[in-house]
Amino acid sequence: MIHRIPSFLRHVGPGVVTGAADDDPSGIATYTQAGAQFGTGLLWTVFLSLPFMIAIQMVSARIGRVTGKGVAANLREHMPRGLLIALIGLLVVANTINIAADIGAMGEALQLVAGGGQHFHSIVFGVVTVLLQVFVPYRRLAQILKWLTLTLFAYVATVFAVKVPWAQVLHDLLVPQLQWSSAYWMMIVALLGTTISPYLFFWQAAQEVEELRQHGGHRGGDAEVWRALRRVKFDTWVGMIFSNLIAFFVMVVGSAVLYTAGIHEVSSAAQAAEALRPLAGDFAFWLFAGGIIATGLLAVPVLASSAAYAVAEAFGWQEGLERHWREAKKFYAIIGIATLAGTALDFTPVDPMKALYWSAVINGVVAVPIMAAMMLLVSRERVMGAFVASRRTRWLGWGGTALMGFAVAMMLRDIVA
Repeated sequence: MIHRIPSFLRHVGPGVVTGAADDDPSGIATYTQAGAQFGTGLLWTVFLSLPFMIAIQMVSARIGRVTGKGVAANLREHMPRGLLIALIGLLVVANTINIAADIGAMGEALQLVAGGGQHFHSIVFGVVTVLLQVFVPYRRLAQILKWLTLTLFAYVATVFAVKVPWAQVLHDLLVPQLQWSSAYWMMIVALLGTTISPYLFFWQAAQEVEELRQHGGHRGGDAEVWRALRRVKFDTWVGMIFSNLIAFFVMVVGSAVLYTAGIHEVSSAAQAAEALRPLAGDFAFWLFAGGIIATGLLAVPVLASSAAYAVAEAFGWQEGLERHWREAKKFYAIIGIATLAGTALDFTPVDPMKALYWSAVINGVVAVPIMAAMMLLVSRERVMGAFVASRRTRWLGWGGTALMGFAVAMMLRDIVA
């Protein structure tokens, strides 16, 4: 069985890495908080979002593979320039805040495991992730990121290291226990915003373009494109199912350990790991803390690179992780600025959870128009030719857009109130 894993990793790509990057340390904190605050009562949301998540990521990958250009490069040709720049600017801000939360959680987790200073660890992680992206070519970085996806199984192992009321889990998974409190609905909004994030759209489309460049940069004939789209479909399904299963297991751990013990507030993924230690033992602690560090190493490059791809494509700059930094100085400058600015935020008095809240608000606001624009692009023959999205994908994509629109309305209602 184990010897088949390298073969499997060769046949999957951007979709699996994208799905795994969705379970970053800040996402782990959100899922854990959902379990700690509401027990098993929100498990159903993981599977509610899955078909919409699959559809919109398939759309972004399809745009990249068929047009040979990323999402922002396509939007530049079909969206007012001012609106596009405003959306990309908000995306960069949200990504930088997310990077800050992730690097901070990684530093805190390493401090719990090995001692030393949290801020020192954060600086090291920030510098290492920048160097990885600048000096490791895409063809090698992609393999590193694929292997890092396997570390998410730490959260699966954690579930089996604690006592779980599986009958209750199954019941609440199939029969939603709705509440009408503002806290309940705001948590649903947070979960949706964590699961369907704009940076994932830009990343997966850009990686399809990178994969295309690895094979000469030519789209090929129709038969070759259809074969590639079948691979994209399989890759995306595997990646998104994997992503949501990990979210499910993290929520189960939060509910089985923290909620049961009366701990209903979690400020970070590292705090969740620390809280597990006296309740579930050292093994669960080590698995959870190690997972934070590994998933951060996966997610931070995705966050920084997706911001760089979006900015470079919007302005028509040279971009690509396979390019040498001298060929794409502005692209790599965005990566460095976003990562190091995120690291610097950890030295400020800014509350990381409040920052993540506003990051979720920004992501929600940015996601809706971008998703709508992507759905219009993937439905037009003059953009996609014979490879327009199927009717089912279009229905699910627009459904996901409507769902995110509802989430934004709920967030804005709460802010105004």
